[in-house]
Amino acid sequence: MALSPSGGYVASNSLQDMGDSSLPIFNVERVQLQFSISSDFVAAQVANNVLVLALSTGRILRIDLDSPADIDDIDLPKKSSEIGLIRRMFLDPSASHLIITTTLGENYYLHTQSKQPKALSRLKGVTIESIGWNPSLPTASTREILVGASDGNIYETYIEQSNEFYRREEKYLKSVYKISDGSVAGLWVDILDSRPDVRRIIVASPNRLLHFAGRIGRHGQEGSGSIFTKLFETEAPTVQEGTDNASSAPSALAISPDPPSTSSSSSSREEGLEDGTFAWLTGPGIMYGGLQSSADVSNLGIRTFNNIKAFDRLKIPASENASGRKRPIKDPIQGIALTQWHILAFVEGRIVAINRLDDRIVYDQLVLDPSQNAIGLFADQKKNTFWLFTKQEIFEIVVNDEERDVWKIMLKDQKYDAALHYARGATQKDAVATASGDFLAGKGQFLEAAAVYGKSSKPFEQVALLFIDEGEQDALRKYLLTKLATFKRNFIMQRVMIASWLTEIFMTKFNNLDDTITTKAELVAQTNTAETKDELATVRSEFQDFITRYKGDLDSKTTYEIISSHGREQELLSYATAINDYNFILSYWVQRERWSEALDVLKKQTDPSIYYKYSSVLMIHVPTELVDILMRHPDLNPRNLIPALLNYTKDNAGPLSQNQAARYLVFCINQLHSTDAAIHNTLISIYASHPAPSEAALLSYLSAQSSHPPPSYDADFALRLCIQHSRVQSCVHIYSLMGQYNSAVSLALKHNEIDLASIVADRPADANPALRKKLWLAVAKKVISQQGTRSIKTAIDFLKRCNLLRIEDLIPFFPDFVVIDDFKDEICAALESYSRHIDTLKTEMDESAATAESIKDDIKRLDRRYAIVEPGEGCRVCGLPLLSRQFFVFPSCQHGFHSDCLGRKVVEGSGLTTRGRIRELQASIGRGGSGARREREVRELDALVGKECVLCNDFAIRLIEEPFISDTDNKDEWAV
Repeated sequence: MALSPSGGYVASNSLQDMGDSSLPIFNVERVQLQFSISSDFVAAQVANNVLVLALSTGRILRIDLDSPADIDDIDLPKKSSEIGLIRRMFLDPSASHLIITTTLGENYYLHTQSKQPKALSRLKGVTIESIGWNPSLPTASTREILVGASDGNIYETYIEQSNEFYRREEKYLKSVYKISDGSVAGLWVDILDSRPDVRRIIVASPNRLLHFAGRIGRHGQEGSGSIFTKLFETEAPTVQEGTDNASSAPSALAISPDPPSTSSSSSSREEGLEDGTFAWLTGPGIMYGGLQSSADVSNLGIRTFNNIKAFDRLKIPASENASGRKRPIKDPIQGIALTQWHILAFVEGRIVAINRLDDRIVYDQLVLDPSQNAIGLFADQKKNTFWLFTKQEIFEIVVNDEERDVWKIMLKDQKYDAALHYARGATQKDAVATASGDFLAGKGQFLEAAAVYGKSSKPFEQVALLFIDEGEQDALRKYLLTKLATFKRNFIMQRVMIASWLTEIFMTKFNNLDDTITTKAELVAQTNTAETKDELATVRSEFQDFITRYKGDLDSKTTYEIISSHGREQELLSYATAINDYNFILSYWVQRERWSEALDVLKKQTDPSIYYKYSSVLMIHVPTELVDILMRHPDLNPRNLIPALLNYTKDNAGPLSQNQAARYLVFCINQLHSTDAAIHNTLISIYASHPAPSEAALLSYLSAQSSHPPPSYDADFALRLCIQHSRVQSCVHIYSLMGQYNSAVSLALKHNEIDLASIVADRPADANPALRKKLWLAVAKKVISQQGTRSIKTAIDFLKRCNLLRIEDLIPFFPDFVVIDDFKDEICAALESYSRHIDTLKTEMDESAATAESIKDDIKRLDRRYAIVEPGEGCRVCGLPLLSRQFFVFPSCQHGFHSDCLGRKVVEGSGLTTRGRIRELQASIGRGGSGARREREVRELDALVGKECVLCNDFAIRLIEEPFISDTDNKDEWAV
C-alpha cells in the first residue's frame, strides 16, 4: 500500500518507544564448558538441543544440552593419520543422524543410539558439502536423503544402521543431478501442501539458486530405489542467478527455524502471513525471500523468486583496526543463519543481525579477535538457538523477543492486518487501528475505516464529524456500533447516548430506503427495486440485532419517541418485543382493532396481569378466541376476569349455548373445580338474567350443585336474582335447598305450578310428617279452589297422592254449596276407618287394664316375701357363719353372702364401668362422713351389689369356661 504525503500515516517519535524492552534483542554469550579440552575443535553441529563437537584428534563429543553432564565420547574407527582430519559434520534437525566427512574423502555415519561410527563405503571419495535431509524425520533410518558434493554432483542415498559386518550402511547411492558452476553449497528438501508425494528442493551453488518442485517416484518397498530421479528428470528448475562470486567467497543456504509454539510467527504461517524463509549467501551479499506453498506447484519457483530481496555486503559497516580507523577492505560474509525475523551474519569477527523486513541492522557486536578463526555459525532448527564455534570457544547468540518491533515495520509498510497481528497491548493496537483507519478514510473506504476507527482511541467527535461531513451515514452507523461494543458497562451515559443516536440513524436509513423504493416504482413502472429491498431487509436485520444486543442501553421512553416520530410501525413493535413490553404491543394492536394480531401476542404471554388488563376489550370483539386462550391457562385467577365476562354478557343477547362467558365459567367449575363463590354467583347471574324463558341451564347447574352439598354459590344472592328475573322453578329449587318448604310451595302455587308444589311437599318425607301434611293441605286448598264445584272428585283423586290427608282435612276447603254425592264414598271410607280405629283403641285399653291389675298383684306379693337364715348357715363364698357380719340373702334362691364377699364376686364378674363405679363408691363410703350423700351412696352400692345372686345369674354361667382346678387348689385332692 502507498500512502499520500497528505493523508498517509507518519510514525511519530513516540511510536519508536512503544513496546521497547529493557533487554536487547540479541546478545552473544560465551559458553563455559564443564570439562577441559586438550585439543582444538575442527567441526561442530547443533540440532534439537544436541551439541556435537569434533576434535583434531579424531574424537567426537556428543552432548545433550538438557543433561550436559552426560557426554558421549566417540572415536572414529581409524586414526586421523589414515583417514585425515574431520573436515565437516552434518546433523539432521532431529539430531538422530550424523554424517562425518574427513579431509581424505572418508565418510562415516553415526546414529543417535550408537557410539560406533560406520563407514559409508559407497560414498568413499565423495567430498560432501551439504545434505538435504528427508522431511519425514525422525526415523530409525535417514530414509531418502540428498547429498551435495564439492564437484557439483547431487547424490541420493538411503542410510540405515546395521550391525551385520558384511552389510553396507547405504542401501543404494545414485547420482540424480549435477550443477555446472561449482560445489553444492546447500540443499533443502520439504513436503509441499501436506502431500507426501510432492517435494520442493532448493539447490544452492556459489552463483545460482535452483528451485525444483514436483512429484517424486515411488517403489514397492521403502529404500529399494531412488525416488528423486523422477523429479529431477521431469521438472525443470527455476533458476535465480547471483552476481559473480569470487572463488574464495563462502556460499551457503540457510532456512528459517521452526517457529516456537508460543510465537506469533507460528500463527502467522497458518494465516498465510509467512511460510518460512530462505537465505542464500553469495560473495556480494545475501539474497533472501519467503518459501511459498501452494497446491499448484507449476509456477511455485517463479513466485518464490519474484519476491526475493538482496542485502548488499557493503551495507554492513566496516570494521575498525587497532588504531580505531576503518579498514579499507571489507572481507566477505563468512556464514549466515536465519532467526524468525532476522538474518545473523558472521563477518570480520562480528555478529551482525539484519532485520529482513526492512534491511535494518539491529545488532553489530565484535566477538572474535583478528587472531581467532571461526569454524562456523549454526542454527538449531527445532529449538531456535544459534551458535558460533571457534577452535577453542563456543558462543551462543541469545535471542530475546525478536518480534517486538515487527508491528512497527508492518505499520510503516502499510500492512495493517499484519501489524495488528503482531501488535501487543492496547497502546500498540490502538496505534495500528488509528493509522489503518486514516489510510482507509483517505482512500474513500469509509465503511472499512469505520470498523477500524471504532477500535481505536481517535477522538470520537473527530471521527463522527468526518463521516457526517462526508455524508457517510452508513459508515457513521457502523462506527457507532463498533464504538458502542468497546465501551464497558459502567460507561452508562455514553452507551445510552450512542444507542439513542444509532436508533435515530436506523430510522432515517429505513425512511430513505422506503422513499427510494417508492420513487423508483412511481417513475418507472418496470423498475427493479429488488436490490433496494434486499438492502432494506439487511438493515432491518441489523437493527433487530442491535436492539436485541443493546436493549439495556436504550431508554424505552426516548426510543419509543424516536421510532414513533418516524412512523416506523414494524420497528416500533420489534423494539417492544425485544424489551418484552407486551403491554405496549397489545395496546398498539387493540387501538388499531387488529384483533388477530393482538390474540397472537396474548397467547404467548405468561404474565396473568396482561390477560386481566386486556380481557375486557377482547371479550367484546373476539370472545370465542379469547376464551379458547383463557382455557389454556389454568393458572389464571377467574375472579379477576369477572368484570370482563359481565361486560360481555351485558351487551350479548345471543343464545345461552353460545354465551362465551358462561362457557368459560362452566369450564372453571367443571374442569378446574373452582369453589369460589364469586365464580358461581356470576354464572347464576348470567343464567338468571338471560332473556331466554327456559330455565334448563340454570336448573341443571343448581341440581349439580345440590348433589354435592354444601353448594358453592350464595343461596340468598341466587334467590334474589331468580326472584328478580321471575325464575320460578329455580326459586323453588333454592327454597327447597334452604329448607324453606313453605315458601317454596307458596311460590309454586302462586304461579299455578301444582306439580312442582306437589314435588316440594313430598320432600320432608317421614322426618317431619306434620310439615308434610301442612304443605299438602296448602296444595289441596289450591287444587280444590281451582277445581271448584266442577270436579271435586278429580281433586280428591289428585290429593290421594299423600297418605296423610283425610277427608275431614279437606272438607273446610270445599265450597259452601257442594253436593255431598261428589265425595260420599270418601266420607264413608273415612267413617269406616274411624270405626276400626276405635275398636283397636278399645282393645288396647282392655289390655292395659289387665296389665295394671297384674302389676298390683306382684306388688302385694313382694311385700310378703321373706327368707329364713338357719343358725350356723355359712356364706356361699367364704363358708364362715353368715350372721357374723353384714350379709345379703336372696329370697328367690335362698343363697346368702357376706356383703364384702358378694361385692368382691360382683366386681370380678362385672364389666369395666360397673366395676369402676363399685370401687369408687366403696372408697367414698370408706372415707366416712354422714348425711344424705352417704345414704344415697350406700343405697346405690347395695343396688349394684345385690342386684342378683352371683350363683344364679349370668356370672355363674360364665364360670363354665373356668377350669375346675385353679392354681391355688391342691391338685392331690382331686386324685382318684
